[in-house]
Amino acid sequence: MNTHTYEDLAALHAIAKALAQPWDLRDQLEQVLNEMKVRLGMQRGMISLLDRDSGESWLEVAHGVNLEGLEISYQMGEGITGKVAQTGRPMAVPNLGKEALFLDRTGARRFLNREELSFLCVPIMYDSRVVGILSADKGTKNVTDLDGELAILSSVAELIAKAVHILALEEENRRLRRIVNQGRAPSVDMIGHSKGMQEVFGLISHVADSGTTVLVQGETGTGKELVARAIHMNSPRSKGPLIQFNCAAIPDTLIESELFGHERGAFTGAMRQRRGRFEEAHNGTIFLDEVSELSASAQAKLLRVLQEKQFQPLGSSRVITTNARVIAATNRHLEECIAAGRFRNDLYYRLSVFPIYLPPLRDRGNDIILLADHFVLKYSKEMGKPVKRISTSVIEVFLSHQWPGNVRELENCIERAILLTEGDAIEMIHLPPSLQAKMREGDPTEKGRLSTVILSQERSLILEALKETRGNQSQAARLLGTTKRIIQYKIQKLGIDPAKFRTKNRTSPVINLS
Repeated sequence: MNTHTYEDLAALHAIAKALAQPWDLRDQLEQVLNEMKVRLGMQRGMISLLDRDSGESWLEVAHGVNLEGLEISYQMGEGITGKVAQTGRPMAVPNLGKEALFLDRTGARRFLNREELSFLCVPIMYDSRVVGILSADKGTKNVTDLDGELAILSSVAELIAKAVHILALEEENRRLRRIVNQGRAPSVDMIGHSKGMQEVFGLISHVADSGTTVLVQGETGTGKELVARAIHMNSPRSKGPLIQFNCAAIPDTLIESELFGHERGAFTGAMRQRRGRFEEAHNGTIFLDEVSELSASAQAKLLRVLQEKQFQPLGSSRVITTNARVIAATNRHLEECIAAGRFRNDLYYRLSVFPIYLPPLRDRGNDIILLADHFVLKYSKEMGKPVKRISTSVIEVFLSHQWPGNVRELENCIERAILLTEGDAIEMIHLPPSLQAKMREGDPTEKGRLSTVILSQERSLILEALKETRGNQSQAARLLGTTKRIIQYKIQKLGIDPAKFRTKNRTSPVINLS
């Protein structure tokens, strides 16, 4: 077993201090590579990021290597870097001059005597998977124990793992934005790469071309109106009207008039005839938000429209036929409303011909960073401010926050931060007081730890397992390689309700619209 020398520990301490600085991630990692040179005698340090989908590694941060104009990448298993990415095991080359696998794609050792150089390469592991590769040269005459050199380099890799993971997420999100911008997304405002959102995109593509009634379910702020707009804009009705109506924003006494219209004199104050929203939506789409708030009388009339495509305005004997497609949305569990006698059972079955469930933001994992970056670009442009990035500490808070207000809360948070910041980065001081207080509640020495991100990933894994097993905790435990008791503990700790997976099978074909 290798033990670190005093010099090794001093180097690790210096590296930990560099990672604690409020700098850009690349600046932090470049300083780490500099400390490796100054304190450990390791030169030409390089950090490559691993694309988990393609298996390709690309060189992102380097010290003592000129990367200007270069785009260096390695396929899985290609060269030493590709081998380490593939196997997840360190590799040491005592003499570079005798190693055929060494490619020197950077050209940094072109004019050096490779016989005098050793090469060290270790995986950067985060959440039990390879997220990057750390490598460096060291003079052969200064290497007496290759295993010891790999051990200290592996310790450095452990320290930088979270920073590299976040940097890889940022780069992945930049690439995804380019794909989304270039490809055919269901809506320019719909952003997400998580499994849940890919399922939503797939469902939208399936139902858009039809005239089927759609019920969009999800918590407040998840973007249900965006789904309705995406379905309409990708349908043959896109040139027709999209009429949006919030059923909770209108008093019960006026809802029927608003939806179905009225004749002059139909009620006190009805001074003229008025067309209803269903009539306005003819040959287009009507979006009924918060449909659970409809009165009993309005529910009965809506049921008739869905069944017969006909309705009567208030105070009129004439029957109007409509070809409007209905998309309804609710943040309530309609089954509970039915049980409480507040919603018609027959209307529910008419509305839920094609249900679409929008996952809450806390279950969408890395989409949080993708959305945050999108809102930074949006509001920095609107306000004419040079904000280009989000600090690492803010990203950590975003990943650990539960987001009860979902995407709307995140958007409001970013808008406020852009308004407050005077520099080019969003820092902790620019966040709402509630999020700042959340950070202060913990021990300051614990900030920047792996726990926040690990909890987010852990939650995502458990949710996916419960979806796959339809809420069966024993099967989910076996799927995750753990015990039912541990899964039950985690479910309680993370506030997950396994019951919602038992009655509904929300799996669907995934179609990549980009």
